Amino acid sequence: MKTAAIVGILLIILGIISFAYQGIDYTTHKRVVDLGPLHATETQHKRIPLPPILGGIAIVGGIVLLLAGNKTS
Repeated sequence: MKTAAIVGILLIILGIISFAYQGIDYTTHKRVVDLGPLHATETQHKRIPLPPILGGIAIVGGIVLLLAGNKTS
């Protein structure tokens, strides 16, 4: 397979995953109290949203690369 076709397939897969999950979740731990041997932490859940247009652009770009990679010279 050509490199353009492989990248196109990967972009299509990433676009579909972007539509399915619509964001990346992660957790941070913040130290609130630190008094000698006593420690208190706070867990914060955060999300990086992925707009649907990003997934659409990835899918369209993947299709274009897939079609361009399959053309014969």
